[in-house]
Amino acid sequence: MELLEAINSRRSVRSYTSAQVDKATIEKLLDAAVQAPSAMNSQPWAYAVIQNAALLKEYSDRTKQLLLASLDKFPQLNKYKAAFENPDFNIFYNSQSLVIIFAKPGSPNGTVDCCLAAQNFMLAAHSQNLGTCWIGFAQRFLSLAEIKEELGVPAEYEAVAPIIVGYPEVKPPAVPKKAPEILFWK
Repeated sequence: MELLEAINSRRSVRSYTSAQVDKATIEKLLDAAVQAPSAMNSQPWAYAVIQNAALLKEYSDRTKQLLLASLDKFPQLNKYKAAFENPDFNIFYNSQSLVIIFAKPGSPNGTVDCCLAAQNFMLAAHSQNLGTCWIGFAQRFLSLAEIKEELGVPAEYEAVAPIIVGYPEVKPPAVPKKAPEILFWK
């Protein structure tokens, strides 16, 4: 798959088979992620992989509770209230793998750099016929001190990009090509 084809055809996938992505494939995707540029070549990323379905379900349920308790602070989440209250809704869409990109402290642009690594990861996955979806709902939960402690993540690290990866049940439909909004061209 050519790069521009991958960029134009990659879509977020929210429906996966029960097949597990093997460790070698995840490692290949992480190798692509670390090739991303970073400010001052600081490479401020660290990765965590969860491939335990029971733990992912538990974290989904706990995240939904956190989000429901936060509706007054984040009213834009109210449109998801019914989903958060639904015991069958899994924020990880029953994917068998979650890769979390954490920003290490001390980098001038750690969050941005981790986002660049996330894009590399998602494009590499797409090139391997895998689906991905960035699960923004999980970011705050995965940055909680108690969760980082449970997972053995250093306290000063911040979850930036929780990305599920797996084998899509169906190929996402193409969407109309987007046009850039150009503010000026001098």
